[in-house]
Amino acid sequence: MSAKTYIAKPGELEQNWWLVDADQKVVGRLASDIAMILMGKHRANYTPHIDTGDFVVVVNADKVVFTGKKWQQNRYTWTTYYPGLRSETAETRFAREPEAILVEAVRRMLPKNKLSYKRLQKLKVYTGSEHPHQAQQPQPKELGAK
Repeated sequence: MSAKTYIAKPGELEQNWWLVDADQKVVGRLASDIAMILMGKHRANYTPHIDTGDFVVVVNADKVVFTGKKWQQNRYTWTTYYPGLRSETAETRFAREPEAILVEAVRRMLPKNKLSYKRLQKLKVYTGSEHPHQAQQPQPKELGAK
């Protein structure tokens, strides 16, 4: 007799809320840990085609750091649907909208499929230490450690 593989059904899993402090955390290390939680790979009942991930609230996103010269060397490009691309460095994007640095890093680490949009909506990023999700009682979690 062989063992049956458990497959999670949509809506049967309880989704937890996690609170992450991004103060002095390296962007890439933090983003990869957040992506794993959004996908649900930290759970034993991870199912690839079902959204088994948890919600993540990130505070102090304006205090993240890059290592080396990445503030000047990382470039973010986008199209205007005219010839050529627009681009800016991480330094200028951080000055304009600091939370976009972390959101973009997490978005690029999620699988490129239809579930990634739903998973990215579970990421709530805030500059400063205040957030409007006290009612969900997010549990503190240490992420992005070396």
